[in-house]
Amino acid sequence: MNIMKQLLFSFLSTIGFAVLFSIPKDSISKSGITGALGWIVFYIASNYFHSKIVGSFFAATTVGILGELLARRYKKPATIYIIPGIIPLVPGAGAYYTMLALIENDFILAAKQGTETLFIAAAISMGITISTFLSKSIKRVKYGD
Repeated sequence: MNIMKQLLFSFLSTIGFAVLFSIPKDSISKSGITGALGWIVFYIASNYFHSKIVGSFFAATTVGILGELLARRYKKPATIYIIPGIIPLVPGAGAYYTMLALIENDFILAAKQGTETLFIAAAISMGITISTFLSKSIKRVKYGD
């Protein structure tokens, strides 16, 4: 039941940010599905590998690939699907707890939290970059550019 609740909340939060970013109405539900699937991949990979960083990488790669596929299918920019889709993966709580530890002068905890947050953000960035690179490479091979 827990995974279904997380799937629903990630779908709704992605849709909320899609509306906030004013993406086209016909793409809102598709970006919501992208975000929800990304979160499920994060959940499964994080539990399997026991690492939020690895889970974030696989989830961001999934969101990036889905965004690129949907962009080709519906002839829209990939960012319409990728930007809202990564919102559930953004390590906002990690940044908050890093700042809280700094305010409380717990520098060891701040360094630990901050490092993990930084690595999660880097994993998200690398996942999206790799998926975009793969998409463009496949397109070049397919069309001979």
